[in-house]
Amino acid sequence: MDFVIISLGVLLIIIGLIGSFVPIIPGPITAWVALLILHQTSFLSSDFTFLAITFSVAIGVFILDYFIPIIGAKKFGGTKSGIIGATLGLLVGLIFLGPLGIFLGTFSGAFIGELIHDPNDKRTALKAAKGSLIGFLTGVFLKFSVTVFFGYNFFKILWESNYFFNI
Repeated sequence: MDFVIISLGVLLIIIGLIGSFVPIIPGPITAWVALLILHQTSFLSSDFTFLAITFSVAIGVFILDYFIPIIGAKKFGGTKSGIIGATLGLLVGLIFLGPLGIFLGTFSGAFIGELIHDPNDKRTALKAAKGSLIGFLTGVFLKFSVTVFFGYNFFKILWESNYFFNI
């Protein structure tokens, strides 16, 4: 049974890493669930303090991720239309262009969203698109860093428990 739990945890870490880039999947929270289920194995006792701290970090990053792109767009003169355009562009770009679409879609979506808001102000639309992209990339970096940290802890806990040597 422990093998199944650990396999599910590894899968959740991988999904969490993907979720760092895809806005539909909450990457750090998914990776935290991997830590939680790891603590349900028969060879490891629950560490409430560790789980509580990592859960707080996961929730904090999840909340921050909604505000960082808005702050980035606002800092560069963006509007709500640009933010909505960036999100839609990200999804469309990801579907049609794969990983490259994450960046091109975010930028193009924000630019088009700003042009819909004010078709005559291309300079502000370009600045807002840059701001949206910077905000998005900052959020991705933060989510990815936390998810990698959770993945590192997952395998560190496994290694220190000598699970690999008892298979």
